[in-house]
Amino acid sequence: MDEPDQEPTEKPTEDREEAEREGKWMARSWVGIAVVSILGLLLLVIGMMQATGLVDVFAPVADSETGQWAAFGVLALVVLAIAGWSWRAVSRSNT
Repeated sequence: MDEPDQEPTEKPTEDREEAEREGKWMARSWVGIAVVSILGLLLLVIGMMQATGLVDVFAPVADSETGQWAAFGVLALVVLAIAGWSWRAVSRSNT
């Protein structure tokens, strides 16, 4: 049986420029993940507060409850678009 750590899956980086590129790529990917995670959690908190009636965040934009949920849906789509854009940028820069 082979041990999983016998052979590394990737070759070690020996070139300084390659190491800098990998470091920058990792930093961009982690920042993208962090931003999307923060926005997602903020959206979750706003949605939960809106659902319980604790706040009416979208009251200046929409008068009815349906309009407020529609504005929340638009905000959710914006967060999903940002997540897709950051994922695409990370996966494209990796190749």
